[in-house]
Amino acid sequence: MASMRKMKPGSQGVEVSAQGLGYMGMSVFYGPPKPEPDMIQLIHHTIDAGVTYLNIADVYGPFTNELLPGKIIKHCCSLHVATALSGGVRDKVELATKFGISSADNKTKIRGDAAYVRSACEGSLKRLGVDSIDLYYQHRIDTRVPSKSRFVGELKKLVEEGKIKDIGLSEALASTIRRADVVHPITAVQLEWSLWSRDVEEEIVPTCRPLASGFFSLGAKFIESLPNNDSRNVC
Repeated sequence: MASMRKMKPGSQGVEVSAQGLGYMGMSVFYGPPKPEPDMIQLIHHTIDAGVTYLNIADVYGPFTNELLPGKIIKHCCSLHVATALSGGVRDKVELATKFGISSADNKTKIRGDAAYVRSACEGSLKRLGVDSIDLYYQHRIDTRVPSKSRFVGELKKLVEEGKIKDIGLSEALASTIRRADVVHPITAVQLEWSLWSRDVEEEIVPTCRPLASGFFSLGAKFIESLPNNDSRNVC
């Protein structure tokens, strides 16, 4: 497997490859679902090239998106891929998946209640065929949940139980990110930042930059603890 630079997006333990592979278009939104053998081959090629950060979601399909990496991890794919990835593929990849958009009974609904968070996590673990998810994103914020229990309380419990390692948010407001980070450090925030979508530069990016560098999570004396050759000394 080729090597690629690793980065630590937050103050917690997870490290990911500097580039990642998004799975959404494999299963939904970008035309019809793509042929599974082709997608399995693409995933194999990506991992072999050193891109080990795999970004998935339970709502893509729904659910079928999470089965793709699960089949590789469980070696239930073609002999070519299974042979190339033998020797513990789970240890070579960082799995990120998302919950929060329920599609039960063909009705889409945002959910963030504790019971749903836990059942969604259990479902993702089963489909992925793993014991722990490296980075678990709340896909959308359920504003119907009382504010005191809205911010990653159940996710924190899942971290403590070892079912997820790090917590992420998707399409969250700056105020939401700050409040959630008080409950448990937020490792990453997923959203579109491109030439077509630069509105995030006003509030979201300034909020997330210090989170990723450790300022919010480690306190005001964080700079004093850095070695002289740490680039954050000159940020």
